[in-house]
Amino acid sequence: MPYEISNSSITKKAKIMTSISSGYRGKFVAVKTAKRRKTSSNQWLKRQLNDPYVSKAKIEGYRSRSAYKLLEIHEKFNLLKPGMKIVDLGAAPGGWSQVASRIIKVSESHLSKIVAIDLLEVEPIIGVHILQKDFYDLDAEKMIIEALGAPADLIMSDMAANTTGHATTDHIRTLALCEQALEFALKILNPGGSFIAKIFRGGTENALLTKVKLNFQIVKHFKPSSSRKESTEVYLVALNKK
Repeated sequence: MPYEISNSSITKKAKIMTSISSGYRGKFVAVKTAKRRKTSSNQWLKRQLNDPYVSKAKIEGYRSRSAYKLLEIHEKFNLLKPGMKIVDLGAAPGGWSQVASRIIKVSESHLSKIVAIDLLEVEPIIGVHILQKDFYDLDAEKMIIEALGAPADLIMSDMAANTTGHATTDHIRTLALCEQALEFALKILNPGGSFIAKIFRGGTENALLTKVKLNFQIVKHFKPSSSRKESTEVYLVALNKK
């Protein structure tokens, strides 16, 4: 269960990296080629089976390797605090909500609250209000606001468009999701609130960054070590909404 994880595994990146480097070394798993499986599927499967963060997530009860990305962002920027009200956009399968609920002690304080939304089903998480809903639906924003019950302190988005294999197209589609998430964040964030979102570097995000800088006091890019080296993904971290 995720609530049995020690506090040190939540906040100590050094321990995470040590256990990964020492605990999974030399355990490469070969993937047999299946006649009906595409080459790209074989490559994905091989990467998953040999990814130390995938293995560690299974051991520690996290639903996805992306949990460690949020852990690293939190450690770098001291992002998550008890009593916060948080919206998790593109939440499936729930790794970020798991991390956030643990750190802000959502089960111990009525002040803390997390609302998670995704088109895909997300299995229940203690203290998290889950909406199975397309964020682009006209009534999605209203449902999130009603479920949260107050302005938000943090909007976090790990949303990414389904990849096409064409880097420029994938970048533009994910950037559009980030822009939509930003518009929503500007509507419901408290002054002093924060916004984090995944983007793919591609040279067309300048307009987005200009708008973020106009509305937040601190704007940074951060690539967690748990993000795959070959990936162009990076996280936009915007702190202290004006």
